[in-house]
Formats: sequence, structure tokens, C-alpha cells
Amino acid sequence: MKLGFIGTGVMGNSLVKHLLDDEHEVSIYTRTAKKAENLVEAGAVLVDSPQQVAENCEIIFTMVGYPSDVEEVYFGEAGLIEHAKTGSVLVDMTTSKPNLAQRIFEAAAKKGLHALDAPVSGGDIGARNGVLSIMVGGEKDIFKQISPILNLFGENIVFQGPAGSGQHTKMCNQINIASNMIGVCESLIYAEKAGLDPERVLRSISSGAAGSWSLSNLAPKMINDDFRPGFYIKHFIKDMKIAAEEAENWGLNLPGLRLSLSMYEELAAKGYGDNGTQSLIQQYKA
Repeated sequence: MKLGFIGTGVMGNSLVKHLLDDEHEVSIYTRTAKKAENLVEAGAVLVDSPQQVAENCEIIFTMVGYPSDVEEVYFGEAGLIEHAKTGSVLVDMTTSKPNLAQRIFEAAAKKGLHALDAPVSGGDIGARNGVLSIMVGGEKDIFKQISPILNLFGENIVFQGPAGSGQHTKMCNQINIASNMIGVCESLIYAEKAGLDPERVLRSISSGAAGSWSLSNLAPKMINDDFRPGFYIKHFIKDMKIAAEEAENWGLNLPGLRLSLSMYEELAAKGYGDNGTQSLIQQYKA
């Protein structure tokens, strides 16, 4: 199939590799061409704009940084809504605003296009290994149509409902992680103060009732002072702000989310925005 992918960052790069490995013809666009050099070497075609992706492909995936980037890719002068071929499927895998996903769906429908919001969870490790969780909103028939391709990216792929439902589900995911990350950090700090071996503690608690993805995958990085990004702090802050905004609109009080957001914002203010989310442990060591 002729597929397109816009955004080849930490996670998008791995997803394009899966498409290439499955022998699809893939056109890619990224603002930083250097990030795509390995993909071009592997057979991807690097083009100069989202418009060129739209004109060449029948299914187009996007995974960019912020809602403003999504706006530009879909509604800009060289955007997908204006230039995609009738019948094309547009799949936004960016974690973005639910109401933006709904706008994209409605604008696409008016142009004879199909749109899904399909944010993911699992970080760089999940993307690399093709085991992401993918939360999908939009038309169920279109979801079923492209499921064989989504299966290249993940293992837990669930259709959640109409446009925006994927994004709302991702907010649930990020709210859960927000409070959990505080617990992971505090358990490690407690272990250290008690004179325990943190790695040995992890062996005991990771598979019990306290177990979580963050505890298994990010706590070891915390112990080893490995703060390289699998998922950027700056992007997690963006996600938490979207969730907090939605909650505020509903009059919903989420103190755990607010606390985590404030702690990560303090880290970003100190210059750690490009670090991985596991850098939260530094707030306890300052």
C-alpha cells in the first residue's frame, strides 16, 4: 500500500520502520530531515510537505508534537484536509485535544475523507517492539479497515467510540500515569533512605499489587540516572494540561493530576523539558 507518515521523532521513527518491514511504500515528512536519515536509507521516500504526502498516499498517519502542530498539518495551506485524495484515511496518533479530533473528523467528512484519532501508550520501547496500546475514535468501519496496519504498531488496540473518544481515553491513561509516577519516585526515595538496595526492592514489588509499566520500565532508569527521553517531559506537560482543561470544563476536581503537573512544570522551568519523564525523581533529590 502507499502509506504516508508525518512526524518521525522518538516514536514515529520506529513506527515507520514497521511499515517498511511489512514492505509498504512509505512517504514521510518531518521538519528535521536528519531525524529521517535512517528511514530513507531503509527505503522511505522523504518529501517536502504534508501536501506531497497527501497527494501520494491513501492512508496517512501523523504523530507530531503539539495540538498547534496538528492544526498546521491538517488545516494549514499545505495541509492534509485540503490536499488528500477522496477516500483517503487520515490517522492522527498525536496525543492532542479531543475537540480538535472532532474538528478534523468533521472537516475530513466534508471533503470525502475519513479521519481517526488514535493516540498511543507504551513509549519508545512499545513503539520499537510493536506492542503499543492504541486508543481509537472515529468510524468503526474505517477502524476495521486499517486494523491490519495498526497491528504492526501495537498489541492492545481498542475502538473507543466516535471522533475524540481515542483522545479522551488517552487522557485517562495520562491521568493514571501522572499520579503513578509520583508513587514510583517516592517508593525509590523511601527505599534509599531505609538503606535498601533499590534494584532488589524492584524485584519484590514490580510483579505484585504495586506493579505498573512505569515501575517496571522507568524505575530502573531512575536508579541508573538515565534520563534520556522515551517520552519527553515537555510532551507529558502538554498532555496533562489538556486533561486538566477538560476536567476543569466539567467542574471535575483531580488533585493528583494537578500535583503531578505542577512538579513537572517545575522541572521544565529548571531546563529539563527535553528529558524523559523519569526525571521526576530529581525533584526528590534537589
